[in-house]
Amino acid sequence: MAIAMGWQKPDNVAGSSAPAIMVGLFVASGGLLFGYDTGCWDPSTILMFDFDDATTAADSCDMHDEAITTYISKERKAISPEEVQEGNATRAIYEPPTRNSTRFSDYRHKLTISLYRAINGILAMAEFKEQFGKHTNCHDEKGALDICTKDSSIIVAILSAGTALGALLAAPTGDSLGRRKTLLVAVGIFCLGAIFQVCANNIDLLLVGRFFAGVGVGLISVLVPLYQSEMAPKWIRGTLVCAYQLSITIGLLSASVVNILASKLNNSSAYRIPLGLQIVPAIILTGGLLLLPETPRFLVKKGLHTEAGLSLSRLRRLDITHPALVDELQEMIANHQYELTLGPDSYKDIFIGSPHLGRRTFTGCGLQMLQQLTGINFIMYYSTTFFDGAGVESPYTKSLIINVINVVSTVPGLLVIERWGRRKLLMIGALGMAGCQLLMASFDTATGQSYEKASQTILITFCAINIFFFAASWGPVVWVVTSEIYPLKVRAKAMSVSTASNWLLNFGIAYSAPFLVGSGPGNASFGPKIFFIWGAFCILAVFFVWCNVYETSKISLEQIDEMYERVNHAWNSKSFEPSWSFQQMLNDGWSPSAQPPAGHELQTTTTASSADTTLGDGDASSITVNQNNNNSSSPSNNNNDQNKGPPPMAMANVDFSY
Repeated sequence: MAIAMGWQKPDNVAGSSAPAIMVGLFVASGGLLFGYDTGCWDPSTILMFDFDDATTAADSCDMHDEAITTYISKERKAISPEEVQEGNATRAIYEPPTRNSTRFSDYRHKLTISLYRAINGILAMAEFKEQFGKHTNCHDEKGALDICTKDSSIIVAILSAGTALGALLAAPTGDSLGRRKTLLVAVGIFCLGAIFQVCANNIDLLLVGRFFAGVGVGLISVLVPLYQSEMAPKWIRGTLVCAYQLSITIGLLSASVVNILASKLNNSSAYRIPLGLQIVPAIILTGGLLLLPETPRFLVKKGLHTEAGLSLSRLRRLDITHPALVDELQEMIANHQYELTLGPDSYKDIFIGSPHLGRRTFTGCGLQMLQQLTGINFIMYYSTTFFDGAGVESPYTKSLIINVINVVSTVPGLLVIERWGRRKLLMIGALGMAGCQLLMASFDTATGQSYEKASQTILITFCAINIFFFAASWGPVVWVVTSEIYPLKVRAKAMSVSTASNWLLNFGIAYSAPFLVGSGPGNASFGPKIFFIWGAFCILAVFFVWCNVYETSKISLEQIDEMYERVNHAWNSKSFEPSWSFQQMLNDGWSPSAQPPAGHELQTTTTASSADTTLGDGDASSITVNQNNNNSSSPSNNNNDQNKGPPPMAMANVDFSY
């Protein structure tokens, strides 16, 4: 399979990468839990604006005039204004008072405000609405029990609250219990939430289940990329972490298929079966995690060097005494000891610590927030409304089409991330999304939101292309970069903070979007013009990547520390060539901010390489650490002699830091 996908291990890499690839792909299945849970509910509430004429004259219409107001339901039947306020209507048509009114004498038009309550998934099932609607006073246009808008909103939004909390909890638990054991805890919490949802007969218990499921998803969203990056060989690390996003999209697609099949049932099984099935991948993931090794870098962080060597031996399929494995393990240990000499590993240090932790945290949080500000979730929901004019009426079918596009579009990102690099893929993706969204906004503005067949085709096409650019770039690559750029001592803390920023902004956008596109008092009335906002953020994302995102492909996690020390500007990181050995640095008593001792074998290499890659005044770090083997501030250095293997060996054509 690896060869078929173009994943060929470089000839100068010792051992086998097959175990690490299989482990990375298996752990990526944690994304199925998040994707499937989200796909089961699949809600959206979109407000659209339609002018019969290509004019904005209706903006001047005073609704306090004695206008003739007609409310029309999905079945084109007149309904009451109260039902419109409850969100059950899909169209409200306002006509001017009279044809001879001086205000409208120059315009023959009517303003159509379309309120699309595009509820898909479980929330659209009659059996679900009958079970949980009896606890409310809400009814649909046919008089049947329904879930009130406020209740459906909280059912959806509480997952984001849980995910944000789970992401923040991932750091303390992941650093104490370990990456693997914390993943087991996360899956257990998710299963508990799923059980509560299946057994719920009232909204309160359902909300408890949604919250617990969210906590589990939040933990998984930090720990899966973290686990993958810490155990993967550098030549395929990006592809393996991208597989996490692919699993999310497969989970969304699977939920769409299950919802279509379950919607044909006529009892509570219609929604209980989809909710219960999410436990199946969780059980499979649990069984696998019981057999998988802990990441070698976490074991190094805990001072368990022998165990780290055994873990690395399983992942690289090398004997624990093999020179390549010994050298890689020594470099992990020395790099961590060096990191500890630069300062503590507190939450405060992820913003002000060295080497350049503030810059890295700003990059990670910025990427996670911009991933949401590309407007992808809004696009995913908004695009379903365009299928109405294309003859696709079933909400389940709309969701299925979008999710198929999402899955297929994620695959190219996996294939090119190692060849193109992180920076190039992110910038191309942002430019592509910006073009699509600005074209959609301009088209809607110029045509007055026309619903002719040609208009529908253009809008559907742009939405599909936008989803393609996101799924192939910002969807997976953001997880890759944020799992790579942080040093080991604060990796879990920094990843949890950056991931939590993603979930919090996700909640904020979901909450504010209806007010941004809505019309009337208290709303911004942007309508389709909101695509200008998302497009502007995509353009901002291009500049953000250019200025802040370092190219981390093809180098080890330890060498990323060296890159941040030596390369002052992100746009020069592509040409970075690692030349330091942290093991030799500690042995010889010098740090990257100083020069190697006179006559040292790295003196010439370091000086020449730094001249090629470092810009500015060359002061990449203001911290100089003098350390020797007998006196170290690292807690784990007391055992350095007994855990340190034989000295590094010079072996031609063998890349030891894979």
